[in-house]
Amino acid sequence: MTNILFEDAKPIIKKIKEQGFEAYFVGGSVRDYLMNKDIHDIDITTSATPDEIESIFPKTVPIGKEHGTINVLFNNSSYEITTFRTEEEYVNHRKPNGVVFVRDLYEDVKRRDFTINAIAMDEEYTIIDYFNGKADIEAENIKTVGHAEERFEEDALRIIRGLRFQSQLAFTLDNKTFEGMQSKIQNIEYLSIERIIVEFKKLFSGKNVAVSYNNLIRLNAFAYIPFFSSYNMTKININEPLPFNLFIALIQHKLTNDNAQLSHLKISNNEKKEIQTYNNLLNSLQNINTKQQLKLLIYDYGLHYNLTILSYSETLKLNEITLPSPIIYNEQLIREVAHEMPINNRSDIDISGKDLIDSLKQRSGPWIKEALRNIEIAIIDGQLTNFKPKILEWVKEHVKI
Repeated sequence: MTNILFEDAKPIIKKIKEQGFEAYFVGGSVRDYLMNKDIHDIDITTSATPDEIESIFPKTVPIGKEHGTINVLFNNSSYEITTFRTEEEYVNHRKPNGVVFVRDLYEDVKRRDFTINAIAMDEEYTIIDYFNGKADIEAENIKTVGHAEERFEEDALRIIRGLRFQSQLAFTLDNKTFEGMQSKIQNIEYLSIERIIVEFKKLFSGKNVAVSYNNLIRLNAFAYIPFFSSYNMTKININEPLPFNLFIALIQHKLTNDNAQLSHLKISNNEKKEIQTYNNLLNSLQNINTKQQLKLLIYDYGLHYNLTILSYSETLKLNEITLPSPIIYNEQLIREVAHEMPINNRSDIDISGKDLIDSLKQRSGPWIKEALRNIEIAIIDGQLTNFKPKILEWVKEHVKI
């Protein structure tokens, strides 16, 4: 654990205080510091208004000025500095109508989600802890600031965040906090799927994901989330951290439902492509019984995807998804086959579609794609040498148009 980010940011806090304002480190960085974990980014809260922050520092970016946040550029780094604030009435259980800037740290931290995130710290590492967050860290307890129902009524994303913290930190949910989640779980239907997915990706990578996933099931949370609501998620079992895209592929593979579209998740095209690749690989694996078949599988899907699937074999087994015999499908053999692969993709073939057209004196057409696929298979199987004259000779004998 290192304090270097705090040390680098000390001059900012001192500069704000020199102008007569308060300033503190706050939130996740303080929590992680108290847990002796590495600090990845820091947030600063201050009694100075956005206009006052802009007057103190020469280089600023008003990234969220209306909400009180100014990005300060200092010593080749950027720092988000947010004014102490309270929030007006929330709309749709997610966003406040507006914010009111205040000069009191207590008023600022009392609006935060969990006690472990409501701890402030000055530049001398003195802790300001109005809600006993440090004690909750020591007790490994996740507890809302104030009444749980009120916090979750204001912002339903806090329910998902609480479960995410439980997964990442391996903490226990306070009973009243969990009861508050139960009473307000239906409000997550108002959340944007993008915000939920951000939290889910962190949740499913957490060391305590099995417990958090079970709580999602207990809360019936999936019933209020697009895509997931189309499935009976009680049939999916998770007992270890796993990539989010593999989790989605696992659902699709085990629980067929034409009404559930990946577009409902509003994820990137690259993520959709990765999920589809996992899906196709899981389907193809059901027909692998020999080393010869394994060669083509590894050629088609690559080393990364195969080793990833293999590393989560216990989760797949738990979900009644079978893999080939360990005699055939094991890390050593997969790596060996990948290393000995004569070609790695179609562009490695020593022939092109034009070569086929010229050699066979045929017009272009769908037959070219099929012919190239047959050439690939023959090379991978060791029936054909990847040498243009040999390939053309083989084509004349084996390709039917």
